[in-house]
Amino acid sequence: MPTLTVAAVADVGPQTVAIELDAPASFDAAPGQFVLVRRPGDGDAGYYTISSPDAAETFEITVGSPEGESPEESLGTWLAARDVGDVVEIEGPLGNVEYRGEGDVAVYAAGPGIGPAVGVAERAVEAGHDATVVYRGENPPHRARLDALRDAGATVAVVDALDELDADHPTVPTPAVYVFGFDDFVEDVKALLEDADRDPAEAAIESFGPA
Repeated sequence: MPTLTVAAVADVGPQTVAIELDAPASFDAAPGQFVLVRRPGDGDAGYYTISSPDAAETFEITVGSPEGESPEESLGTWLAARDVGDVVEIEGPLGNVEYRGEGDVAVYAAGPGIGPAVGVAERAVEAGHDATVVYRGENPPHRARLDALRDAGATVAVVDALDELDADHPTVPTPAVYVFGFDDFVEDVKALLEDADRDPAEAAIESFGPA
């Protein structure tokens, strides 16, 4: 398993940090894919979705650190305590959900899904395409990047429930739909797509399992 160096660490929300890692020369990854992360010399490992728009020289993962848990108890807390120059073990990229700038996108996200959501939307905007991000929940991490996306012309909606969406948030007509979140959220988005006469099987979905 390759050992990568931490290039930057930044607080991006409550109990959430973004960790930038030096990318190996052969690392061909896109937002939506994920990596297996392990602390060196330890069996503790976890999956983290790439949250940067590309992985040219570095790539980013977004990490939640559970409140009240020590670095010995939680991989997320251990990762959040890393400093520039520290190393972690990485396997990947993994997964078939990825976005490489092919066209307009609508991205639905909840919880840790905000990481890949901003990465996908930024990649779309950089390629000259329209992007919509819908986040279900309060106080999303990466608020600064969401604001920058809005300033760049993307549509950004932060809602308590998906039924709050209206004509000001034209998400469903977008040809490409991406979904990142836990099982219950994924099912809600599938229902939303079906109500709009869209086949959920056409969406690129990465479910993180039970909440």
